[in-house]
Amino acid sequence: MKPGSIVRCRNREWVLLPYSDSCRKNYRLRPLTGTVDDAIEVNREISKLVGYVIPSERLEPAAFPLPTENDISNAIRANLLWHAARLTLREGASPMRSLGRISIRPRVYQFVPLLMALRQNPVRLLIADDVGVGKTIEALLIARELWERGEIKRICVLCPPYLCDQWKEELTQKFNLDAVIIRPGTLGQLERDKPANRSVYEHYPVHVVSIDWVKSERNRAQFLQFCPEFVIVDEAHGAAPANIQVQQERYNLVKALSEKPERHLILLTATPHSGVPETFRSLLSFLRKEFEQWDMSNLSNKQYEELAKHFVLRTRENILKEWEGEHCFPERERKDEVYSLSPEYKQLYQKVFDYCKSIILEGEKQNNHNQRIRYWNALSLLRCVMSSPDAALAALQKRSKESLDETDETYLADLAGRTLDSNEDISDEIAANLSSLDNKQVAQSDSKKLRELIKLAQHVRENNKDTKATNCLKLIKKLLKDGFAPIIWCHFVTTAEYLAEFIREAIPDAQVVCVTGRQSDDERKERINQIDVQKQRILVATDCLSEGINLQNIFTAAIHYDLPWNPNRLEQREGRIDRYGQSASKVITYRYYSSDNAVDGVVIDVLLNKAREIRKTLGTHVPVPQESENVLQVILKAVFLRGEISRNPVQLSLGFELDEVKDFHNQLDSLVKSEKNLRDRFAQIAIKPNEVRQELEAADKVLGDPDAVREFVISSLKSMQIGIDPIEKRKDVYCINTNEIHTHDQLSFYVPEGHNGKWFISFVSPTPEGAEYLGRNHPFVAALARLLLEDALYKHGEAYVSRCGVIRTKSVSNQTYLLLLRCRYLIMISTNESVLSEEVLVLGFVDQKSKHLKWLKEDEALILLKDARASSNISTQDKKEFITKALSLWPQIQADLEKYIKERAEELAKAHKRIRRAANLNIDKLEVQPQFPPDLLGIFVLLPH
Repeated sequence: MKPGSIVRCRNREWVLLPYSDSCRKNYRLRPLTGTVDDAIEVNREISKLVGYVIPSERLEPAAFPLPTENDISNAIRANLLWHAARLTLREGASPMRSLGRISIRPRVYQFVPLLMALRQNPVRLLIADDVGVGKTIEALLIARELWERGEIKRICVLCPPYLCDQWKEELTQKFNLDAVIIRPGTLGQLERDKPANRSVYEHYPVHVVSIDWVKSERNRAQFLQFCPEFVIVDEAHGAAPANIQVQQERYNLVKALSEKPERHLILLTATPHSGVPETFRSLLSFLRKEFEQWDMSNLSNKQYEELAKHFVLRTRENILKEWEGEHCFPERERKDEVYSLSPEYKQLYQKVFDYCKSIILEGEKQNNHNQRIRYWNALSLLRCVMSSPDAALAALQKRSKESLDETDETYLADLAGRTLDSNEDISDEIAANLSSLDNKQVAQSDSKKLRELIKLAQHVRENNKDTKATNCLKLIKKLLKDGFAPIIWCHFVTTAEYLAEFIREAIPDAQVVCVTGRQSDDERKERINQIDVQKQRILVATDCLSEGINLQNIFTAAIHYDLPWNPNRLEQREGRIDRYGQSASKVITYRYYSSDNAVDGVVIDVLLNKAREIRKTLGTHVPVPQESENVLQVILKAVFLRGEISRNPVQLSLGFELDEVKDFHNQLDSLVKSEKNLRDRFAQIAIKPNEVRQELEAADKVLGDPDAVREFVISSLKSMQIGIDPIEKRKDVYCINTNEIHTHDQLSFYVPEGHNGKWFISFVSPTPEGAEYLGRNHPFVAALARLLLEDALYKHGEAYVSRCGVIRTKSVSNQTYLLLLRCRYLIMISTNESVLSEEVLVLGFVDQKSKHLKWLKEDEALILLKDARASSNISTQDKKEFITKALSLWPQIQADLEKYIKERAEELAKAHKRIRRAANLNIDKLEVQPQFPPDLLGIFVLLPH
């Protein structure tokens, strides 16, 4: 008995699996209709004992149960048996082993990093595809493939804390890898659930770790000691070296990880350089140390070739152009919506502007440090006032009560970064304002002005004079009417809460959800998960949701209620809805600003319009260099000193043709040229779509594509008298009657709760809004396939599907036999390492009344299985006679089948060797050994009409 053979134990048949590395003392057994996940272990020594008190524990050679003449049913259901057999496969025979284990349908372009990875050992990649392209899927495809090949045993994802839950969901739900989150809130329970002598990093094979927790000196040493051999670093640009302590600690951590030469390391970022060449080179050094010394603006052809092995950088336009037919991104329609301030709000703005101007002018007489203090406080205060009446009140009241140390440089840097949206650690609370006052006399004067401003803000709030909110409400209603679901992006918590309440009162029938930084990660997640996509919905959020969070399944529009002062932040916000997985064909985004606000006008004219122009030219956004802060500071100071606050923002450039602006725009233009050169060089156009499709089609042939899943689920449920119907006016969406499923215990467990008898599903990815994706690895599909296969094997004549069938048909001119076979192959990677793979084949032959059978081509046999239809009735007794004769031929055709399957094994061996050779892996010992005889799942006789 060798791995791959059929054995009998515990009064049933099993497939004997290759030995487990963790326990070679045991046999590993898989049910005939199950997967490796259902495997059990039986002690090898006990199973050999003769006369053992539990004879059922003994292993004995066995054979796959053959069909009988009593297994005759409707021949049309033979096609269902074929689908069920394929969809229960997990260890597919094709070289792309991961596809049998994932629960999504990746796009063809998402396989490019995987093909790059399979040519490396160890894998070292920087995946820098555009925002929303699906870098998570690209990285996890690599992880799952290496896992299935046995090349890795443990996986770690390092990411910012706010992305931990999302990564766990991706690993668990889409890639069937049982992951745990390691961070302060989970560590205690994880420690209790493991052996005392093992680290959490050793005990849990797949984990997601908060990089900001593990980077500290206290936690880093143990992590580095027991870190898995495969590591994904998300938002890798945050681990580039910097003067900021937090970022420097991340850099030190990832650098230490990269110094272990055999470790697989994948870096993910949509901003690999952020305008700073040193940052880019530092990330590349994690892949290969020599990359850090290369001049990226002057690479030789050989250097380009070497770097291209490790670096992929593609825009959406590049993907759509090179990978024709892959229309997987929505059209993003960008609009501007301009509003005017009410007279009362305009008066408040004018007086606050004058107050801020006086603070700045007073600071001109002081040293540079005090000038900066006053400038950033004034700008921060003005931004609060223009956000909302509630934000204005909060900021003014803070200023009237609080005073901080003028020498606090850390606070000053934080205030500047928050004001310009350049801080990596997003804070949506209103900052305490420094008083910066010299004596009590000035303080009294300042206090009087503040009380006047607070009174004006209260008047705007209490008398509904906020035209910013009322005009936005009109825009929201229009979007809802047109079928869009909008996100309203705010800068401050105070504004978000105020606006959410305002919208709830005005649109009581809509769901209005408010998510801010005041809520924990779990609470934010819960609020998002509770949204009913069948109803009108509005999300009011701060930038705590603007990075890395997937909202494309729920929302289709975005309004920048508070205009971001950094183009990077604007792109991050819009990237929440405009990304892979968005089922809507179009998303709409609005820049929302006032014609009375010169400050927003400057930001639009100098930064945001330039960024929009760059995106139109390049096809993607370019991270704004750090110099933008200095440029914006110069321009905004000019706004204050000139006192020009009522000009049309569109015309601001006429008054601000500053040398700093010209130099900055020239710098951006230069960056665009450099970026275009990089993307042209590293778009991996050498990997052709047909090359990828060839591998994908080979896997589909073995495992079944989404169309096969749809056909199987619909036909199976109908045969079981369970309702499933397409939804009118909702393309690719079906409704399953779950009340009828609950009569089948084997299936009801896998139906999600809370659907009121109607479960909306789809077989396409990205999945239409409000539907759940049913792929081949969805638990419901897997349970359905297993149920039908078990019924076919063990419920003779009473099964939902048929193992035998006889029809008279016009599709054949001679008596023809179709065989449904499941073949197993033992792939010997080395002397001590092997994996089991399987495939389901449909073969056929024509009875020519001679010693030699005429075998059909495999495609011909498959077409007959799928399309042949009965043209007249045949009695049950006649059917049994034909099946009895067909089964009598089974021993006779063994030689022909063995020859065919050996040839198939040679083809598989060549494919596996091709992939391993490209990755510089040893192929000397690689061998594909077929197991004989194959499992005869079904046999069908086609009689000529």
